[in-house]
Amino acid sequence: MAENTPRLHTKYQDEVRSTLKDQFGYENPMEVPRLEKISINKGIGEASDNEKALDTAVEELRKITGQHPTINRASKSIASFNIREGMPIGASVTLRDVRMYEFFDRLVTLALPNIRDFGGVPDRSFDGHGNYTLGIKEQTIFPEIDVDNVDRISGMDVTFVTSAESDEEAYALLKGLGMPFVRRGDEEPARA
Repeated sequence: MAENTPRLHTKYQDEVRSTLKDQFGYENPMEVPRLEKISINKGIGEASDNEKALDTAVEELRKITGQHPTINRASKSIASFNIREGMPIGASVTLRDVRMYEFFDRLVTLALPNIRDFGGVPDRSFDGHGNYTLGIKEQTIFPEIDVDNVDRISGMDVTFVTSAESDEEAYALLKGLGMPFVRRGDEEPARA
């Protein structure tokens, strides 16, 4: 492995992959689930009224991920929400490879433990196809965000896209990489 290989990628190669292969009985090493990408989405409801809100959200996502976000625009007009087609309504970033593993590592070791009374993330947000979405209520849990310069608290959705065929395999993969799941009782992870 190269010297600048992320710690979690090395952990996946050395430990998690062989554990998953034994646990699920994969014959081919290419069958073993892997993390493919992480998508971070931030909706900006007030972007139509406040252009600064969009700029702030883009800058915060850039600081958190180290990558410039894409601005999401409304695909159709919705009169009740005062949204016209083409208006900016959010920002998103898709991380892959090195940045993906570095973000995952910072999320589970630095950001999530900053949540007050943190006891773990719920294990019920799998989509039935091996992907997991985590809702974060405050952007201030990330060390890159200076709390003194935050105008308003806002959240984001972080989606972990895996090559797993089932939620059970995705759960085992993310748990092996260090995702701090909290399980309700002794039941299995939820399946959609």
